[in-house]
Amino acid sequence: MNGRKKVPKAATLIAFTALTLGAATGAHAANWCGAGLWVDAMVGSYHVHPDKDFEQFNPGLGIECWPGDTWALTAGGFRNSLRRPSWYGGGVWAPEFLHWGYVRLAAMGGIISGYNYGNWGLGHNHTIGPVAAPIVMVAYKRVGVNFIVIPPIPSDDLPFTIGFQLRVKF
Repeated sequence: MNGRKKVPKAATLIAFTALTLGAATGAHAANWCGAGLWVDAMVGSYHVHPDKDFEQFNPGLGIECWPGDTWALTAGGFRNSLRRPSWYGGGVWAPEFLHWGYVRLAAMGGIISGYNYGNWGLGHNHTIGPVAAPIVMVAYKRVGVNFIVIPPIPSDDLPFTIGFQLRVKF
């Protein structure tokens, strides 16, 4: 035994999120997130015509840092529908012409871990891969909901999925 303790996955997720939020709060003070800093709580998912049983409760935390009115940087982690830890990072584009009152259409692109991407994947066991997903964002003042349409991942037998995040603006 090397004398090191194994850190539980939940503790790792909490520590990562706390560090990320702390860094983003410092960036907000410097006005880097001038158009808004949102904290996202991943809540659950709905799988469209699944062939097998998936976890519908997917707890996690993330952030959206909006340097401008039409784009953001996002990062976070959650327990995915296959009961594995997932980490994501990328950009969000939400053009003004797709914004109507409380509803905004956006697109997210980046990378995510925790799924078997087969030949498309990177990293150990090909579990890091690209993600591109449309988002319906609904917000009223400082609270909101994201509905994320996640495309299927055939190599992991994952169908189209709709993810649900609650959002709070700081």
